[in-house]
Amino acid sequence: MHILIFQHLAVETAGIFLEFWQAAGHSVSTVALDQGDPIPPLADFDLLAVMGGPMDVWQEDLHPWLVAEKSAIRAWVQDLGRPYFGICLGHQLLAVALGGQAAAMGQPEVGLTLVTQTSQGRADALFSGLPPQMQTLQWHGVEVTKLPPDTVVLAENPACAVQAMRVGRHAYGVQYHLEILPTTVADWNAIPEYRAALHRAIGPKAAQDLMDDTAAQLPTFRATAAQINANLMQLLHQSG
Repeated sequence: MHILIFQHLAVETAGIFLEFWQAAGHSVSTVALDQGDPIPPLADFDLLAVMGGPMDVWQEDLHPWLVAEKSAIRAWVQDLGRPYFGICLGHQLLAVALGGQAAAMGQPEVGLTLVTQTSQGRADALFSGLPPQMQTLQWHGVEVTKLPPDTVVLAENPACAVQAMRVGRHAYGVQYHLEILPTTVADWNAIPEYRAALHRAIGPKAAQDLMDDTAAQLPTFRATAAQINANLMQLLHQSG
């Protein structure tokens, strides 16, 4: 497989998925949009994975490359019809690029929270083999508020109604973080925007607790990511 990654910040990588993909021998190309990397011809790739970042989907004045990124996402899903996998900002970008909307939340969702699959989620191939309720790591202050056409909600919780969605046949977005590595929380806590969101959501003394709590969940998070990856690879083979 040839996998294209859109990255918006050096520490917001594909994480554990990058490890899985490289170990399986897939070709991986990472475009650091915040560093000015150009978007390559999309037709050369089988999967587009779009990661998180501290910017908001509407901040095109501060981050002009968001315009080209949204256009590429739209072309990928609508014109090429190939599988898409977006996490956090990548989830929100999928929504707005295809005609939905995203907006700031009244209260950021940061920390370990449960998400529950909807009936559509329980029937969806991406979540095959996974329990209907899962512990997740959240770190966001924006949520999808209007779905694009031809979209179903796959997971939800009381804080955020669109925790996961599918647009069309196989364009997926998840609001929570599946890509976690042992260093993830510490790396993100070093970013001022992320640290401020953490303090607003759960208090200034919560960073160390969150690192400890996340470390305890790493085996479960890795197993979940491995199952999601296996399901995603199956979808890729079927789409090809």
